[in-house]
Amino acid sequence: MKVCHITTVHKANDVRIFHKQCRSLQKHGFFVNLIAPNVKNQEIEGVKIIGLKPIKENRFYRIFKLSKTAYKLAIETNADIYHFHDPELLRIGLKLRKKGKKVIYDAHEDLPRQILTKHWINPILRKATAFLIEKYENYAATKMSAIIGATSHISNRFSSVNALSININNYPIISEFENSLIFNENNYIVYSGGISKERGIVEIINAIEDTQIQLLLAGKFLDPKLENELHLLKGWKNVSYLGFLSRSEISNVYKKSSIGMVTLHPTLNYKDSLPVKMFEYMASGIPIIASNFSKWKEIIDEHKCGITVNPKDSNDIKTSIENMINNPKEAKEMGENGKRAIANVFNWKIEEQKLIELYTNL
Repeated sequence: MKVCHITTVHKANDVRIFHKQCRSLQKHGFFVNLIAPNVKNQEIEGVKIIGLKPIKENRFYRIFKLSKTAYKLAIETNADIYHFHDPELLRIGLKLRKKGKKVIYDAHEDLPRQILTKHWINPILRKATAFLIEKYENYAATKMSAIIGATSHISNRFSSVNALSININNYPIISEFENSLIFNENNYIVYSGGISKERGIVEIINAIEDTQIQLLLAGKFLDPKLENELHLLKGWKNVSYLGFLSRSEISNVYKKSSIGMVTLHPTLNYKDSLPVKMFEYMASGIPIIASNFSKWKEIIDEHKCGITVNPKDSNDIKTSIENMINNPKEAKEMGENGKRAIANVFNWKIEEQKLIELYTNL
C-alpha cells in the first residue's frame, strides 16, 4: 500500500513524522512518501522524501502558496492514504477527499487554544480567530477518513465530529535511550526544546542565580530578542547555551545531566499537553522537575519519577532543584522509576501498534 505524508511546516527529519510514523510504516511494508520543505529529493531508510522549495519564508506564503505545490506533488504520488500534519493543509485534505482519497489529519496541537497564545495576532482578535478556526477545523474533521491527536485531549475534542478519532502519543523510541543508564551526581540540570518565556526559561535562570547549579540549555530561541534579554539576567553566567542539537548530541547531553527541567507556564495549550522532552528525560533515567499541571502531576506522582512545582515561582524551582541535588539516592530512584515507566507504558512501540492498526483497517 502506498502512503503519502505531507507537511509544509516541519522538517523532513521531524521526530514524530519521520523517525516515528514514516519509519514505522515503512518497516511494516508500506511504501512511504514524505513531502516536506527545504530538503532535496532523496530516499532515507526506505522513505522517499519529496522536497518543497519555499521561495519565501513568511507565514502567509506558506499557507496560501506552498500548500498548492504540496497538493500538486501529493496528487502525483497517487497514494492510497494521505496523512497531513499541519492545520494549514486542511484545505488540501478536503480537496483530496473530494477526489475519493483516504485522508488522515494528524493534529499535533490543540490549535484553537494555541491561537490564544500567539503574540503575532492582535489580542483583540485572538478569541474571534480561535473561535472561527475551531469551527473550520471541526467542519474539516467531519470530512476526514480519520483523525489522529497527539494527546487524548486533542483526539477527544474531535471524537464528537469524527468517530474515527484516536490518540497516538509522541512517546520516545526506547532504543534511542538504551545507553542512558548512569545517574550523575552533579550540579548539571538540562532544558531541551524550544526556548521562550512561556516555556519557563526566565524562572529557571532566576532559580539558579547565586548557586553552583549549571544549566545545559539546548534548543532554538522562538523569539530571537529573548536571547539578548536572558544575557542580562544574573543567572545567565550559570548557563551553557548549546544551540540546536541532533538526536545523538542531545542524548549525550542527557547523559551528563542530573535533572531534566520542563516547567512550562500554565497556558491553555500547555496544561493539556504531554511534552515530548519530559518523556525523553524519563527514558534517559533523569529525574524531572515539571509544572504542577494536573495531568503531569498524576503521571509523576503515580510513577514517582520527579517533582512538580509552580512554574512561575523561581524560589519553588530553586528549592526543588537543590533538594534533588542534595538527596542523590532519592533522585537516582526517581530516574530509575521514570525509565521503568517508559519501558512499560510510555513508549513508541505501543503507539506504533495503534498507527499500524489504523492504516490497516482504513
